[in-house]
Amino acid sequence: MALIFERIHTEGIAVLSYLLGDDDSGTAAVFDPTTDVDQYLEWARKKQLSITHIFETHIHADLVSGARELKNRLVSAEIHVSGEGGAKYKFEHKKVRDGDRFEFGDTVVTARHTPGHTPEHLSYVLAEKGRLKSPWGVLSGDSLFVGSAGRPDLLGDDQTAALAKKQFHTLRDFYLKLDDSVIIHPAHGSGSPCGADIGDRLESTIGYERRFNPFLQFTNAKDFTAHAIDSAPPVPIYYPVVKKLNAAGPVVIGGLPTIPALDPGSFKEALKDKAGVLIDIRGMLAFGGGHIPGALNIGGSPLLPIWAGWLLRTSTPILLVLGDDSELGVILRRFGLTGYHRFAGYLAGGIEAWSGAGNPLASIPQIPVHELKERSDALQIVDVRSAGEWKKGHIPGARHLFLPELGKRFKQLDRSLPTAVYCGSGYRASIAASILKDKGFEVSNVPGSWHAWKAAGYPVEKG
Repeated sequence: MALIFERIHTEGIAVLSYLLGDDDSGTAAVFDPTTDVDQYLEWARKKQLSITHIFETHIHADLVSGARELKNRLVSAEIHVSGEGGAKYKFEHKKVRDGDRFEFGDTVVTARHTPGHTPEHLSYVLAEKGRLKSPWGVLSGDSLFVGSAGRPDLLGDDQTAALAKKQFHTLRDFYLKLDDSVIIHPAHGSGSPCGADIGDRLESTIGYERRFNPFLQFTNAKDFTAHAIDSAPPVPIYYPVVKKLNAAGPVVIGGLPTIPALDPGSFKEALKDKAGVLIDIRGMLAFGGGHIPGALNIGGSPLLPIWAGWLLRTSTPILLVLGDDSELGVILRRFGLTGYHRFAGYLAGGIEAWSGAGNPLASIPQIPVHELKERSDALQIVDVRSAGEWKKGHIPGARHLFLPELGKRFKQLDRSLPTAVYCGSGYRASIAASILKDKGFEVSNVPGSWHAWKAAGYPVEKG
């Protein structure tokens, strides 16, 4: 008999889901699943376990919950959600209260109400039978992260102060009273906007966080609140939409969404009929070399679901251009993580089929940082990173326009000037360049962007 405990890391949106099971009883639980439920089912099959419990630490804002999708693929599993904090749900569920316990072999899982990030937030303490007062781990959800803590400002300004105070007491009155040896298993890793500057490690201990986590150093709620608000990254605009969707219960797809393969002629007709928004998911260099005029370039990397969330409406169908038709399944799963499952079709054969049929192409020059520096006096340089990144350092003479605001603020730029766009690596800059290209700018993208600029030893301006 043995405990089976594993973590699944969904890169890009930096979600950490957990699977806990007992090979003697053959039962298992999944905590905070994403919509990519096949990975949990495959894990259970390999371990010869039956998933009987699906737990949510809270109503998520950053990802579409996979709880209903997973339950749809199972016979007897039940969805367990928080019954604390006044949370309301419009789908079948079991409510969990503070102190409720669940057993998986010799492992006891105890729910603890840890409000602050959200009013209903639960954490799950892990201990062995007979040693409940000496737990070995805690699934901290979005409450406590490695080097950070869950932000309290996602429910609006009118609730931020109250939630920050609750978060302060959760950290001091619950987490800091745990033994130093307790292992923290958070629901997010580095890169998630659910917390400020989350550390690179995917787990930690109470003892380590007690010493080094800045959110655990405050002795009064007022100073904690100021830090929590000032350090928080920008709130993605899709968060409120996803939160409402998760409370209501996401639509069960039953697998990957349906998407027709369209030949170049049919794809052209679909564009003419405005059947959907045109998204090209190829990398910046391929997109820059040639793309369908008017396409928005959101690269198909793990970052795709975040930037789809920032820039697209889930109600608008998508016309998709791939780098290779074989990657369709991966791309659809990534879109699904933030709720995109309406597709008007994809271009069969990709851009080669499009150009081979005699259709027009547009292009965006890619200029290295060396050329950018040489031509800086003649270029309008635009930095599309976040305000926090900009303050830490930027290219001298650059203009700052945060990427999600570019579609509304582009008129602040001079359309008559040749323009170069940069970000951290070039990924976001390529999105921005595709937006400005469609607005009539003579625009170039900078591959490597800020990272390459610094690596080359070029001047840095701060503030």
